[in-house]
Order: sequence, then structure tokens, then C-alpha cells
Amino acid sequence: MGGHSKSTGLREQKKLETRERIRAAAADLFSRHGYGAATMRQIAKRAHVGLGTLFNYAEDKRDLVFLIFNEELNAITDVALAAPRPRQSIDEQLLAVFRVHYRWLATKPALARILLQELTFYSSGKQAATFHSIRNRLIDGIEALVAKAQARGEVRAKEKPDVIARHIFFVYSASLRWWIAAADPDPQKGIADLKRLLKLQVQGLKGRAPR
Repeated sequence: MGGHSKSTGLREQKKLETRERIRAAAADLFSRHGYGAATMRQIAKRAHVGLGTLFNYAEDKRDLVFLIFNEELNAITDVALAAPRPRQSIDEQLLAVFRVHYRWLATKPALARILLQELTFYSSGKQAATFHSIRNRLIDGIEALVAKAQARGEVRAKEKPDVIARHIFFVYSASLRWWIAAADPDPQKGIADLKRLLKLQVQGLKGRAPR
């Protein structure tokens, strides 16, 4: 029995090491040569795995982008959702959540551009379900903040909190794309720009004219 669990543990360890080698190889080649120029064959070679093994982890290059990001994105989302403080206004709470993502993506702009570019219509692939569950968790977190703001009368809009959360998420994701497209995206500028947009949006939800 002990021997069986030991061999299972070794197999799992080997799988994790292979996954990490593939992740590192894809990140390196995408950063150096660009998404379009890097090939699955080159990535397999760099990771010291066969092409067949690579396809066990990712269906295509787009899938590899999410293999690179999913684990870190999951951890970053935990940090982001823990960032708001109860006494903050709703726009400050939202900015606290999104600031974490801006600062993280600013450390890897070339890869972040590929991620945001490949995100559109990403619904199939070995990494898709994981990515969508992370994104839904972020939107659910925004929804919880909105519902609390409605309960305390800060947000007077009568729309359902899940619809408002989606509206806020759309502004954030479009702002992120606008910001990351710059040659050298400065997180402080991106966050300042998003702050203005969120303030405008929240003022509308509060049901009073902006000052």
C-alpha cells in the first residue's frame, strides 16, 4: 500500500514538473519571439518534452497562454478580493480590487498583451474551465460589494447586483486593454484613469449628478 501511494506521489510530482517546464518554455518563447512566431514544436523542444506530451497539457498556443497565467491569476484574484475594506466607499473598494491586477500585469506587459488579446471568445481548451471559474469568482466578488453598497443605500440603482457587477467588470476589462496597449504601461497612470471611470460610473449608480 505504501509503495503504491509513493509511486502515485512521484507520478504527480513528475506531472507538476513537466507542467512547470512547459509553462516556463511557453512564457519565454512568447516573450522573446512574440505569440505569432513561437510554435508548439519549439515550445516542446525548449521544455524537453515530446509534442504529444505538450498536447496533453494544452490544445493549442492559445491554451498555453492560459496555462502560463491561470495559477498565478487564481492567487492574484484571492489577494484582490481580500483588498477592499468595509469602511471604504464602493468606488474605493472596486479600485482596491482592480489595483492588484494592474500592478501584477505591469510586471509582464508583453505576456499580458497576449493574454488580453487571446481572451476574446476563449471558451474551449484544456485551460478554459479554470480560467472562466477564476473570472466568475472575480465578478461574484464585485457583485457582493455592489449588494452591500445597495443594502447601505450607497448605490441607489434598482438593477440587480449581478448586472451592475457585469457592467463594472466591462469598464475594468476595457480599461485594462486600453492601458496595456501603451508601449510602457505605467500602473499608476492606468489606475488613475480607471479611478476616474469608476467614479463616473458609481456617481450614475448613486443616482445623483456628478460634481
